[in-house]
Amino acid sequence: MTSKITLPHTSTLISPEGYVQQEETLAIETPYTVALNDVTIGASMVLPVGLEEFGVGFLFGQGYIKSVGEVKEVIVCPEGRISVYADVESMEPKEVIITSGCGGTGKISKEMFTGAFEPLSECTISFPEIRDFIHQVLRASTLNQDTHCVHGCGLWADGKLRAFFEDVGRHNAVDKIMGAILLGRAPSRAAVYTTGRLTSDMVLKCARIGIPIIMSRTAPSSLGLAIADRAGATLIGYARPERLNAFTHPERVVL
Repeated sequence: MTSKITLPHTSTLISPEGYVQQEETLAIETPYTVALNDVTIGASMVLPVGLEEFGVGFLFGQGYIKSVGEVKEVIVCPEGRISVYADVESMEPKEVIITSGCGGTGKISKEMFTGAFEPLSECTISFPEIRDFIHQVLRASTLNQDTHCVHGCGLWADGKLRAFFEDVGRHNAVDKIMGAILLGRAPSRAAVYTTGRLTSDMVLKCARIGIPIIMSRTAPSSLGLAIADRAGATLIGYARPERLNAFTHPERVVL
């Protein structure tokens, strides 16, 4: 199913010289409910693209889906519902923590914060790859240039961009990458690059799914840094084609 993701609108540009009508492009933000085995788990405002991946990634963040192969079917209904059918251990409600997402709407399972991390799938990334990765993510779509309203998130493995998603929320864009991995559409032995800041939940999702290199155009938070260090992940902030700041495990970046 292909959904419309932008809406035209006319704004009035006001300056000391006067009023000028200007055409704008708005990113569409719409509510979707996520259900697991016909039980409603939650809802989120989302850019209506990559909805199968979003639904599965959302359930991963809530602690219901944990590994590749559990998901059997995903049905996206135009009425605003994503139904995921999966072989899961439990349907019991999870204790969640409100994340640092704008408006306090983001939630993540509390159990994701506890316990040891599984060993990460080892890989490295070179500066030429980082350059190509960043350029390809930023050029993968004109939606942000058109709307100035979305975050992008890409996944790089085996020398190429393997997955890319956008959303009005940085958490949602990362959830879509998580969903692509859990649906077997992308590997976890990879690097991820997001245009959003790396707060605790963003880093936690990537580390729990096994991604060893986590990059951002902006900065990590202190708890995001602590989680990356505990998981043994390489955490990179201020990533640019010619420079970056590696906060943990810089040895995975090869010159």
